[in-house]
Amino acid sequence: MQNTGETTTEPKAGWRLFRPILAGATLNDRVFASLAALVSIALTGFLSALLTGVGPHLILLVPPMGASAVLVFAVPASPLAQPWSTIGGNVVSAFVGILVAHLIDQPALAAGVAVGGAIMAMSLLRCLHPPGGAAALVAVFGGPAVAGSGFLFPLVPVGLNAVLLVAGGLLYHQVSRHSYPHRAKPPAPARPTSDPAAAERVGVRIEDVERVIQDLGETFDISNEDLARLLTEVERRALARSYVELSAGDIMSRDVIGVTPDTSLEAARKRLLELDFRILPVVGAGGKLLGQIGWPELSREGERVEQVMSTPVAVAPAAPVLDLADQLTGGTVHAVLVVDADTRLIGLITQTDLLAVLARGVTGTMREAAARS
Repeated sequence: MQNTGETTTEPKAGWRLFRPILAGATLNDRVFASLAALVSIALTGFLSALLTGVGPHLILLVPPMGASAVLVFAVPASPLAQPWSTIGGNVVSAFVGILVAHLIDQPALAAGVAVGGAIMAMSLLRCLHPPGGAAALVAVFGGPAVAGSGFLFPLVPVGLNAVLLVAGGLLYHQVSRHSYPHRAKPPAPARPTSDPAAAERVGVRIEDVERVIQDLGETFDISNEDLARLLTEVERRALARSYVELSAGDIMSRDVIGVTPDTSLEAARKRLLELDFRILPVVGAGGKLLGQIGWPELSREGERVEQVMSTPVAVAPAAPVLDLADQLTGGTVHAVLVVDADTRLIGLITQTDLLAVLARGVTGTMREAAARS
């Protein structure tokens, strides 16, 4: 094979088996998730025994909790790992298993009906949780101890175990700064009107994701909201490559007009009207950016700019242009200020500046497409 001289970061074929299958999985996350699961499972068994009076020298733990711990600690963003899925899935499935054990004497048939019924019940109650299938089987084949508990078994120990395990998961993920219960990050700040943000009116929409998944006829272990957010970010990064990663420093206005903190509000108002600007940066000694003032700030009570100015959106000159799109199209930010490492004001980017760059890129792409055709 000819050597092209190119390097690759792909691991050798023999080591690919050991690569994480889950997107976003890192060794650090797995190590800490393993340690957290170790502590949580041990505490769940110990506290369950203590709370039910079994005794601190024993544990009270049902086997499905091991599988639940894998989901809660290793894949907290999965819809199958959420608190209601973990607690409801185990409790509902155990209840189905107990009910089937009372109605069907034939073991093989009871096992099938218990697992199938658990899947149906969890699906209807929106708490699908894979370990629930095991909880249903434990309820059927648990022996005298489970039979003696009767319909209390789904609550104690199954429900108690699940609640304590989820509590451990909530504590761990709060410390590790993972989103649990997981919520997809909103794409834009809330708007005062019912119209979606500008960035949401084009590109990937949640309705598009839902229709495609429906057309594919498959079930994926990720929420539609997370999938839409993922695709939007992928689309943004791909678009960034087409703009050759332009930076804020490339497109900013350098001759920036501002005001000082001791400028009167009346003078600032006249300056905005004369220049037909939306905002003016507030600059202190040595060109340091202190804030900004615009029409919303001018409606506040005060006499000088420093009394009403607000905190501006500031970026470094190396910031990619498309990273500014979310801010400048959200409906609340009309200009982004560019500062150096010492927070000195060196430039300004308005919505018009960004629009001009994007329009130039779109026009160039259309021309290239027309030339190829």
